[in-house]
Amino acid sequence: MPPESPPAAAPAPDASVPSPPLQPGLLELFLAFAKMSLAGFGGVLVWARRSIVEQHRWMTAEEFNETFALCHFLPGPNIVNLSVVFGSRFRGIAGGLAAFAGLVGPPMVIATVLAALYARYGDIDILRRTLAGVACAAVGLLFAVVLKMMMPLLKRRDVTGLVILSAVFVAIGLIRWPLQSVLLVAIPLSIATTVLARRMVKS
Repeated sequence: MPPESPPAAAPAPDASVPSPPLQPGLLELFLAFAKMSLAGFGGVLVWARRSIVEQHRWMTAEEFNETFALCHFLPGPNIVNLSVVFGSRFRGIAGGLAAFAGLVGPPMVIATVLAALYARYGDIDILRRTLAGVACAAVGLLFAVVLKMMMPLLKRRDVTGLVILSAVFVAIGLIRWPLQSVLLVAIPLSIATTVLARRMVKS
């Protein structure tokens, strides 16, 4: 009888196929957003992007930008909207509630304690100087995350996106036009140019 042939080796996994995104659990969502909120002195956006995109890789940079852009057009604080939308994306309503609780729970306790202390010791000069220093650091972190969020546009050489971004910045930041009026023009224009660009690529 011929000897049994050795079993065929299993094919090596195709490295070109992207791995599916990680699925955080409810506790992981709560702890992740709690860490963001506790680290986010002056704003959580910096730490939210770092945790979601760079540390846990739950979203790509483009997906984070698109989700955060959506949160701008929902009522309420943007970062709170982000926590609910992000948590709901992975774990439904329970995930949205877990991320929201992690984001607002710990800071609420700390802010309540600090408010009581500030009411008693707020007139101390060194405390005012400390708060001014924290404000400067928060502005620097905000500039850093804005530059990081612009990188996908720069890598894709998205000239149209950069032009719209600059126009919105000038209209709201420099000319001081009302936010609602600018968005009523910028949103349809951005959607139209994106759809047109995709049709041109397909054709």
